[in-house]
Amino acid sequence: MVTSRFEKAIQRLRQNPKNVKFEEIENILLRLGFEKRHASGSHATFRKSGYRPLTVPYKKPFVKPSYVKLLLKTLEYMGILDEE
Repeated sequence: MVTSRFEKAIQRLRQNPKNVKFEEIENILLRLGFEKRHASGSHATFRKSGYRPLTVPYKKPFVKPSYVKLLLKTLEYMGILDEE
């Protein structure tokens, strides 16, 4: 399931969590089977059965690093990443 393109996207998140666009996070979560639920306002919530929901703001141009780190922790929990 994990392709080199996907792995490169994850590696970019790990190397530079300060320069991540909302669309990059959205693409990764949708690829992993999360559903995007629009919340009112400027945030989107991503849900998948068995996992905690992730709420990410539509921040332009980049999402805050704390949201990127939350995504990386979720990927570790899912077994997609090794803990560092």
